[in-house]
Amino acid sequence: MRISIWHCRTVIAANKTIDSSVSYIIKQIMKVLVIGAGNMGLTYSEGMAASPLLSKHKLRIFDTDPKKIESLSKDLRFNVYDNLEDCLPQADIVFIAVKPYHSDGLFNKMKSLINDSQIFVSLMAGVTIESIQDKLQVKKVVRTMPNLPAQVGKGVTSYTESNAVSKVELIMVRNLLDTTGTSIHVKTENFIDASTGISGSGPAYVFYFMQSMLEAAQKMGFSDYDSKVLVTSTFEGAIELFNQNNISPKSWIDKVASKGGTTQAAIDSMDDNNVKQLIQDAAYAAFDRAIELGKE
Repeated sequence: MRISIWHCRTVIAANKTIDSSVSYIIKQIMKVLVIGAGNMGLTYSEGMAASPLLSKHKLRIFDTDPKKIESLSKDLRFNVYDNLEDCLPQADIVFIAVKPYHSDGLFNKMKSLINDSQIFVSLMAGVTIESIQDKLQVKKVVRTMPNLPAQVGKGVTSYTESNAVSKVELIMVRNLLDTTGTSIHVKTENFIDASTGISGSGPAYVFYFMQSMLEAAQKMGFSDYDSKVLVTSTFEGAIELFNQNNISPKSWIDKVASKGGTTQAAIDSMDDNNVKQLIQDAAYAAFDRAIELGKE
């Protein structure tokens, strides 16, 4: 059944609240397709399939890898396809989760199978809304920047939309994105590129810091297991403290780092080595690369 804005408005009027109405629409008539079953595509597929949003229709996944198709076909939550003709024309919302350098070839195959009422949600880094619109000849595009913790339901996805996407349609997309964590609506694509440098690439910065601390603990003589416990528990505890209190990271540093103490010695070392600026430079390097990808 093809979704329509008239149907959306009718349901919203009858149900009074937009969010509950959108959930009803998704459950009853929405057909969602994910193109690409790599890490991010599969993460969002599993998140959406595990939610109550798609109770009437199984999530559809398209991929060309025979091994992935065989494996996914055993999962009763999914309808799996290796032919776009069998799944793309009927979809209402299409998530595009392929590597950016594969997008041109994919778009050429998609062109003749799509229609103006479909909404296309890009999980691809650096590929602009305008580029997707031009290459697919479509109007309704939502561009996102997901991140790796979506795999454990702790992801954050920033998103923005083309003018043709209605408020109701955007809420539908947001509800689907939220199945992997939380989402943040941003006004322009510049913020999508900027969030690439913060949240998109950010987990790698955390892992980099963790790896450095693990190696330091091991050099101090701790076992691999004890090093892992020390580092992971420290990160988890610090994040929990931050989340449970309305105190800035700088204020927490001041609480921990007493004058002449051990923590202050560590902070002084990082300040002397300009670590804060290096981290900011790294975030901007990812931001700049996201912009470059959009031009390639």
